[in-house]
Amino acid sequence: MLNILGWLVIGLLAGWIASMIMGRGGYGIVGDIVVGLIGAVIGGFIAALLFGGDWTTGFNLSTLIVSIVGAIILIAIVRALTGSRARV
Repeated sequence: MLNILGWLVIGLLAGWIASMIMGRGGYGIVGDIVVGLIGAVIGGFIAALLFGGDWTTGFNLSTLIVSIVGAIILIAIVRALTGSRARV
């Protein structure tokens, strides 16, 4: 149960920070969690390819950074595909 709660907190923080970096504010609590969680998967996959190892274990700073980078990539892809600053 604590792992799920930890992932939700990381997802919320990563999604919110990424949406602030990309502009136009957050996507709401649920939207920020979804963006952050999908971003964690994307960021973890990219980090594993580039650096090897598992970068998305535990509740730590590296997990948050990887999740933020992944969420930024997700937001950029969605905006590129929609041609606007559409909400995720």
